Amino acid sequence: MALAASLLVFVLAAGCKDNSQNLVVKQANQAENVTPAPAPAPAESKAENKNNAQTPEPAPAALPETTPDPKLPKRDPQSAPLDVFKQAKLLGRGVNLGNALEAPTEGEWGVTLQESYFKTIKDAGFESVRVPIKWSAHADTNAPYAIEATFFERIDWVIDQSLKQGLNVVLDMHNYDEMNQNPDEQEARYLALWKQISARYKELPGNVYFELLNEPNSSLTWSKWNKMLKKALDTIRSEDKWHSVIIGSVSWSNYAELVSLDIPEDERNVIVTFHYYDPFPFTHQGAEWAGPEIGTTGVVWPGPPATKVEPVDAATQVQWVNDWFRDYNSNPVETNPAGPNMIVEAFDKVANWSKENNRPIYLGEFGAYSKADMPSRARWTTFVREEAEKRGFSWSYWEFCSGFGVYDPAANQYRKELLEALIPPK
Repeated sequence: MALAASLLVFVLAAGCKDNSQNLVVKQANQAENVTPAPAPAPAESKAENKNNAQTPEPAPAALPETTPDPKLPKRDPQSAPLDVFKQAKLLGRGVNLGNALEAPTEGEWGVTLQESYFKTIKDAGFESVRVPIKWSAHADTNAPYAIEATFFERIDWVIDQSLKQGLNVVLDMHNYDEMNQNPDEQEARYLALWKQISARYKELPGNVYFELLNEPNSSLTWSKWNKMLKKALDTIRSEDKWHSVIIGSVSWSNYAELVSLDIPEDERNVIVTFHYYDPFPFTHQGAEWAGPEIGTTGVVWPGPPATKVEPVDAATQVQWVNDWFRDYNSNPVETNPAGPNMIVEAFDKVANWSKENNRPIYLGEFGAYSKADMPSRARWTTFVREEAEKRGFSWSYWEFCSGFGVYDPAANQYRKELLEALIPPK
């Protein structure tokens, strides 16, 4: 399926937020990620499965040896199995260390992690860091797909700094673009990466988590992803039967696609994640990588605005964006697409899915870009955070110190309104 040019810009640009869920993405992925009905299987799935049946399984590659870093803390080898609901709760309130290690090279997107950041994060009241990592940029493209030793050492340092501050750590495989575009071709490499990661970190304490893949999308359809995640779990469990694993749904970890997830029933040490950036014309207004149709600024939250917002010409040329602004300018708050009820309904769906499937939930990303006005950003962030916590979801804000940042590295201080939206004063 051909993606819109704006989506390509959105995915590939080296901006503050490289790939997030939104209405464009939902529509663009609809044809390939049809929500599965219990029976019979959708026609798209049947055709896809038929094609998959004709594709031979990649031969397993001999993997490079990797051993745990002796400098990192280790768990008791006799540690009892982890309670995954306690594990999810332990994540608590977190922040993403965005625009650093998920860039092609750390620093390329304006953020290089500093030792002081970890204490700054802890002192503010955050309990966890989610670490987006572009492992694929630091590993061989040919078997055995060895991860660079110096890059592993950099991740060791991040883990060490986090644990020294008492922060929980999510190691997230991020921006593996080739995997989303060509999952069949990348399968052996993807599994080899996880084999190495899990082997190196299997002895770490239980407050280190593995996240299989950030925002599966594009050619990584729900049926392909369900097969892949099972293989990834088997790969990790061949090395590490103990640590908790985090798994998100397709369509950029869209909450509406949780219903498509098929996690092995006997694998209970799994936390399910979703990302939330709705309404996209508000959270990403003016974002340079999001496409010209998202270029309208002055969008306040909640809607409707006191004064009508005139969308830019590019927005009027895209039907869903044009319709969104029509409803945003005219609908009362109860039915406004930028109203609180939209968030409540979405989070209720997630909570219901969690209960029905007995899986804990982690809101791995949410945030509003800096071109929105600060009072609106703070109101939206407060509301999303409160609705997550009402339902027992741990969360991680996107992100620490870049375009969505809660912290201003130039001023060496937090943005007070955003910090209080996330960590209310006691």
